[in-house]
Amino acid sequence: MKKYLLDFFKYNDWANKKVLEAIREVPEKEDALKLFSHLVNSFDKWKNRITNEVEDSLLNWYGQFFNMDEIESKWNKSIGWWIKLLEKTGDSELEKEIIFTRPNDGIKMAVKFRDLLLQLNYHSIHHRAQINSIISRQGIKPPSTDYILTVLKEVS
Repeated sequence: MKKYLLDFFKYNDWANKKVLEAIREVPEKEDALKLFSHLVNSFDKWKNRITNEVEDSLLNWYGQFFNMDEIESKWNKSIGWWIKLLEKTGDSELEKEIIFTRPNDGIKMAVKFRDLLLQLNYHSIHHRAQINSIISRQGIKPPSTDYILTVLKEVS
């Protein structure tokens, strides 16, 4: 499971960087950058639920808006943290629960670490599709980010 998750995170990083390249090309970047900023904020909010560096209620899913000049470095920092954490995590640790208090109602919640990792990646796929739609509406062909493109190989 660990190798699958690491491969999934690396694919997600590759695909998101391709989308960032396309965002650079569109004349109207704001809506796409808002969605991509949301991805970074989501990764960081879940990170905080593990590290407890700041009060969870201080981080918002749609908190910070990053401009084109800063968003790739924000993404790299965020995804890099997750990949490093996963590289040093054992398979048995993937089944452990992350426990946090939901800020809006104070209810304690738990999620298995592996399910959180899957959610981060599935959430990115969802928003990449929305961003690609924004790119397409502006007359630019969105990048192909299908997973299969990262694993296909020629055979003889």
